[in-house]
Amino acid sequence: MALSAPRHTRTAVPGAPDRTPRGLLPLLTLGNTAMFTLYIGVGGVLLPLQIEHIDRADKVAMLGLVSGVSAVFATLFNPVAGALSDRSGRRNPWILGGGLAAVGAMALLGGVHTVLLVALAWCVGQAVMNVFQAALTSVVPDRVPLSVRGKASAAVGLGMPLGSTLGALIGSAFTHHLRTGYLVLGLFVAVAALAFTAGTREERRPPAEAVPLKRQFAAFMSALRSHDFKWAFIGRALLVLGYFCVFGYQLYILDDHIALPTGMEPADAVAILTPLSAVAMAVATVVGGLLSDRLDRRKLFVGVSALVSALSLLIPAVSPTWPAMLVFAGLNGLGFGCFLAVDNALVTMILPSDGDAARDLGVLNMATAGPQILAPFVASVIVSVCGGYTVLFLVGAALSVFGALAVRPIRGVR
Repeated sequence: MALSAPRHTRTAVPGAPDRTPRGLLPLLTLGNTAMFTLYIGVGGVLLPLQIEHIDRADKVAMLGLVSGVSAVFATLFNPVAGALSDRSGRRNPWILGGGLAAVGAMALLGGVHTVLLVALAWCVGQAVMNVFQAALTSVVPDRVPLSVRGKASAAVGLGMPLGSTLGALIGSAFTHHLRTGYLVLGLFVAVAALAFTAGTREERRPPAEAVPLKRQFAAFMSALRSHDFKWAFIGRALLVLGYFCVFGYQLYILDDHIALPTGMEPADAVAILTPLSAVAMAVATVVGGLLSDRLDRRKLFVGVSALVSALSLLIPAVSPTWPAMLVFAGLNGLGFGCFLAVDNALVTMILPSDGDAARDLGVLNMATAGPQILAPFVASVIVSVCGGYTVLFLVGAALSVFGALAVRPIRGVR
């Protein structure tokens, strides 16, 4: 799952409309909400439960293996999925096809009973969801004028907190009926795809120029030679790695590490923590962005928000209790939400080349997608070899601190 790595194929499209097509923004919110609902419902609840049922003794290592392999596959398949819609000059058929195929992929995932088959089935799921995601994320540059890109980005951005909440609630509702839960998640994506393609019209676009791998690699190295951009890349990579090391194992943390109230199941706890964190994240995104604009300070907000994330990770390490997890969820949502909002603004001010903004933002997305690949492997090693979940929280906090310190050398913004 590449949660925050949309493809930036181009900043403007010849022939794009002078106004936003009617109804497009709500449908973009619906499509992205459905996408994140599936990703969070599967990755945060149903998949860990399924692996625990198959191999409880080695569940930590097995979840790390399945999550890591599927994340590598998703990252490699994403440009392939994007190229399919680029070469056809259409988005809607790929959105619809990927959405409908999600039902079959989720049915397959819910019907397997070995770790190997779970890994293969989730890779299939990642493939069809990348077809859906790559086409959907290309709609904004295709159909939205530059003058309202901010509004469109907000409509897209709402999908993460809404989808995170729905995914946790749906997953927790089907803890004893995993196959049904998978199908519900797949059907939600299919319905969203049907609604989007029925409610929006598109004109066929000229196929995009294919970029050779050699040129892509050269662009990557060129962007990272910029002093400020390099440190922004490092800071984001460290914070995201710390965040996903803990997030991916939240269900097991609640099961094995936290003293939950009597009668509360780990999946029920996830259904409480995820909405709490999502609300805090949404509030911090808006407030942090506005305050950083008003004060004209970016590095301060990025550094403080990373430190807040680090502090939140220390709380469950020191106090493995349910109240501590509630405080952790709220603080972590505030810190991570503010970081992402202000860090995005900071990065747009230090891009190495104004003419290659989309390319350089695509490079920066690797600082988000890459740690998601590494996180399952890193977390499983820490938990299995280095002393359990307390050490995992401490490592996550240390990574967040290093992420905060990484913005200090940046010279181009305050």
